[in-house]
Amino acid sequence: MNSSRELAARALSGGTLPGLPNGHFIDGAFRAGAAGRSMASLDPGRAEPFADFARGDADDVDAAVQSARRAFETAWRDMAAAERGRILMRAAGLIRQNAARLAVAECLDSGKPLAEAEGDVGGAARAFEYYAGACDKLQGDSFPIGPTYLGYSLHEPVGVTAQIIPWNYPISTAARGIAPALAAGCTVVAKPAEQTPFTALMLADILRQAGLPDGVCNVVTGTGIEVGAPLSAHPGIDHITFTGSVASGQKVMRAAADHVTRVVLELGGKSPVVVLGDCDVERALDGVMGAIFENAGQICSAGSRLIVERSLHAPFVETLCRRAEALSIGHGLRNPALGPVNSAEQLARISGFIDRARDRGAEIVTGGATTTDPETGKGWFYRPTIVDNREPDDELVREEIFGPVLTVQVAEDADHALALANDSQYALVAGIYTGDFSRAHRFAHRVDAGQVFINEYFAGGIEVPFGGNRKSGFGREKGLEGLLSYCRTKSVAARI
Repeated sequence: MNSSRELAARALSGGTLPGLPNGHFIDGAFRAGAAGRSMASLDPGRAEPFADFARGDADDVDAAVQSARRAFETAWRDMAAAERGRILMRAAGLIRQNAARLAVAECLDSGKPLAEAEGDVGGAARAFEYYAGACDKLQGDSFPIGPTYLGYSLHEPVGVTAQIIPWNYPISTAARGIAPALAAGCTVVAKPAEQTPFTALMLADILRQAGLPDGVCNVVTGTGIEVGAPLSAHPGIDHITFTGSVASGQKVMRAAADHVTRVVLELGGKSPVVVLGDCDVERALDGVMGAIFENAGQICSAGSRLIVERSLHAPFVETLCRRAEALSIGHGLRNPALGPVNSAEQLARISGFIDRARDRGAEIVTGGATTTDPETGKGWFYRPTIVDNREPDDELVREEIFGPVLTVQVAEDADHALALANDSQYALVAGIYTGDFSRAHRFAHRVDAGQVFINEYFAGGIEVPFGGNRKSGFGREKGLEGLLSYCRTKSVAARI
């Protein structure tokens, strides 16, 4: 079996990964779209096409939803929970067996460094493993309503679920939604982002190989307008899980409202990383670097706001700049420290933020410019950027940039840092570095965020519920709470 490094070298020299799927996955098989159209997927590291895939429409969505409905009613809903678990566990094993190929496909599609793609694939396998073990643990409660009554609850699968998957973490986000939906007994119609379609298609085929009945997991590829919108508005969808921008999430909510469809939304973030003067400085430096420069900052939960106590501010930012300037940049398949951003549109968006900040007189202490792969002169790259000492009303503090841009705010003390952290329209995650454990937990209780990291950014895993408040969305994914998102509770009360 080829390693990911061997496959990466071949893909880098050949410009593609042979054998990628090019149809929708509907009713257990790949098939061409109803209209027979296709579109190109672009390699961000080269800014060039590397493969074609099916460009779907409302007819393809309808076929997938009908397939999912049949499979729900005839094959999956009533399958023994333990058997569902065995299928998901086999899928986890097959993901690991195919990890190299999945990682290279993810790298080509999204642009991220190969090591990050390998970690995402491992996380996807772990998600299926985790929910495989939860299938036969999903149980209701009994209610003490008196000696002449029996009261109990059932967790029933909600039905046909839509999974609308973003381009920044394609296989990770697909797995964290599809695995609990299947574990609960639901069926799936997934729509990956048009920038990154391939690993969702590959995952659906892996599930088929694991024994998933036909129609239980379907994938329709194409644009948000032509596939995502009709999927969100389809009357046969019982639940939507959406990850993406606030504006797109609002459109999904409006479409879902027509049929009173359940929705879980994971939207944007402008997450604070608080660094206090009593912290372990080396650990904090490592954490802040990873929080903003992993995946070129294209993470909803990226630590894009550094709130540093004044006593530590100058030396901390100076060291961050040196480390940022030392990051290697290049095509993701060469496994650099920093890969490209995903598209020309995203590169222009990042540049616009920094150009406007420069016009306002912002202190851009490092970075602040586009660049290319130093080996080829190609690709959509932005230099790791740090902008110092911005006020709370500054655009760089208020708005999600979704790129390798860190905005620094200076706090006088821990209370001031908390106030700055909470001064945002977003509330997805927050981090804090401090040597005072009591202070850290007081911060965790008082900060408005769906998840809090203490002394390690991105701590946790599939076991820990994830989601936001305010404009970061609502509902939770991951953990057992994520499993319950795909259930409806039925209460029974009987006179005996």
